[in-house]
Amino acid sequence: MSTVIDSSTENNSTTAAQAEKAFSLTIDEQNLAWLAIDVPNEKMNTLQAAFAEEMKAVFEQLKDKQSSIKGLIVHSLKPDNFIAGADVRMLDACQTVDEAESLARQGQDMFQTLSDLPYPVVAAIHGPCLGGGLELALACDYRVCSDSDKTRLGLPEVQLGLLPGSGGTQRLPRLIGLLPSLDLILTGKQLRAKKAKKLGVVDACVPQTILLNVAKDFVEKHASKGSGKKGGKRIASKSKASTKEKMISRNGLGRKVIFEQAAKKTNKKTRGNYPATDAILDVIRYGLENGFEKGLQYEAKRFSELVMTTESKALRSIFFATTEMKKENGADAKPAPVQKVGVLGGGLMGAGISHVSVAKAKMPVRIKDVSNDGVLNALNYNFKLFDKQRKRRIISKSGLEANMLQLSGGIDFTNFNHIDVVIEAVFEDLDLKQSMVADIESNAKPSTIFATNTSSLPIHKIAEKAARPENVVGLHYFSPAEKMPLVEVIPHETTSDGTISTVVALAKKQGKTPIVVKDTAGFYVNRILAPYMNEAAHLLLANEPIEKLDSALLDFGFPVGPITLLDEVGVDIGAKIIPILVNELGERFQGPDVFDVLLNDGRKGRKSGKGFYTYKGKDKEVDKSVYKLLKLQPEPKLSDNDISLRCVLPMLNEAVRCLDEGIIRSPRDGDIGAIFGIGFPPFLGGPFRYMDQVGIESLVEMMNDFAKKYGDRFAPCDGLLTRAGLGETFYK
Repeated sequence: MSTVIDSSTENNSTTAAQAEKAFSLTIDEQNLAWLAIDVPNEKMNTLQAAFAEEMKAVFEQLKDKQSSIKGLIVHSLKPDNFIAGADVRMLDACQTVDEAESLARQGQDMFQTLSDLPYPVVAAIHGPCLGGGLELALACDYRVCSDSDKTRLGLPEVQLGLLPGSGGTQRLPRLIGLLPSLDLILTGKQLRAKKAKKLGVVDACVPQTILLNVAKDFVEKHASKGSGKKGGKRIASKSKASTKEKMISRNGLGRKVIFEQAAKKTNKKTRGNYPATDAILDVIRYGLENGFEKGLQYEAKRFSELVMTTESKALRSIFFATTEMKKENGADAKPAPVQKVGVLGGGLMGAGISHVSVAKAKMPVRIKDVSNDGVLNALNYNFKLFDKQRKRRIISKSGLEANMLQLSGGIDFTNFNHIDVVIEAVFEDLDLKQSMVADIESNAKPSTIFATNTSSLPIHKIAEKAARPENVVGLHYFSPAEKMPLVEVIPHETTSDGTISTVVALAKKQGKTPIVVKDTAGFYVNRILAPYMNEAAHLLLANEPIEKLDSALLDFGFPVGPITLLDEVGVDIGAKIIPILVNELGERFQGPDVFDVLLNDGRKGRKSGKGFYTYKGKDKEVDKSVYKLLKLQPEPKLSDNDISLRCVLPMLNEAVRCLDEGIIRSPRDGDIGAIFGIGFPPFLGGPFRYMDQVGIESLVEMMNDFAKKYGDRFAPCDGLLTRAGLGETFYK
């Protein structure tokens, strides 16, 4: 084994031609075959159509030495990943359903050939083993994985609007049972190593240092028992499903109930907007009722249909966009190293920012608040989040303690002279924020960056009294900061490129997707959100019921309705932001005058226990007394489609203005900002892809029609009219 694994004499003699291959086969002195995966010139192993020929050659080599081989171990030569999935670019190259189906059949055939080898085949997994990577591993007889935190197993294809197309829908239910398989495939969730072992996805979970030895032991143990195969065919793996699960799912009635309940639960989440979930249920059911071979054929057929859907194309565009953005710095400068972070303010936002800095970025954090209670609040908030992870066995008790030791705080600026980036999360008050800048410039290093988490105040005003304005930048997180994936990076005119690239790099380490936006009122996300929320208020005051407004936008694809969103953000926050937008950008941002009425009645939203809804724990219900307060007589009149378009069209208009004014750098950034910042429906690809899909000319006609019916606020902006006239789109 050592001659293979340690890349010693035998491996060093590999020819240059072989070195460029993704798959290389070596047979050691004990007649163990080792299939190593190492995609050249890539950090991550991904499966590509071109590898089919390589695998054919590998199988030919194995066939030639079949009589002497004890078993095969599949492993990766990458230091931190097994196979991260199939290369998604292959799918974009498919022009027809037939091409996509051929691609799926090719993957299925390759893995079936692996499965049919007449001796034990073991996958030794360290790092991500996702999508096609897990499908390859499922085709092996046994799977052993490292217990590293880097190891993740899953079938995330549904997140790209697809289903597993290389046997995953057929092999996983037969291995671990129907119920856990549906949970994994319908959600695309990733399993940590110990959970994968508990579910039976892997047969062993061991330290990385002994992973290959354990894989070898599996081969030796099962080869000595006569290989566990008959006539070149693998005997189906012993199902890891529980006895109860087997009783329910292995009879027709039980299966029927399971699929009906799964469809009901899934449709409640997707509201019919994601065709992949229905296809997944259909394919798994078909395979269980008609057998493995027919199941594979149907899997390939439905996979190919999904590849060509607009929903999958939109979801894949998000994948490509975020992959691109990971490689960007945000400015033409190298990021400075950040070793320690400071947070000003121990409220919900400050606590959340400190959490992602410790949990994700793995950096020590010093919290400063005006009172010790504020610091304790932030520490307690972090403890609850870490303790939740401990209870779910994501981290150990010692891991929780180690994380909490990375947090410290006080009411003064002790230790701030060691901090590289200070993130301010205090009240939306200009004088207060300017005084915070002065305090940091007095108590921290000259190179320390001051990043303000304002949601409404212009960055240049916060920086106007700064001694080092080049170190001041906006870093706008969304609440709750530990969950929401977007960060807006907002440089003012004299922010240095080094400051921009440094905070972009920090945001990525915190697990965020940063977009760089221009320093104007509302920045990008709040600016496009305001007209959407204003229109929902217009509809409410036109007596459309609260539940109907929220339901219509849920059906359109938003994660929450606009009225619920206002309660979540806070009526008081809306009351502060709208006047700023009106003052800076004009009367089109003036919404109905409802904020003062609500706030005078103590209705701030969820934070105060009531807004448009009343809240008891996680439960909420419409507070009917709000209708009386606003002098309304609720009566549904408009269709769901009219309601959703009335809210969405002003948002699209404003997004185009933001692009043309340079608030965002590209349609791509605008799409990612809207999806990750306010939950614009991912299956539509973002505002700009959606407009391209609808057609700019059709959109202009629709807006003109709405303007005649409901007012000039729907009139298409100049940018849309120009593009419609020239026949242009946002994406080439």
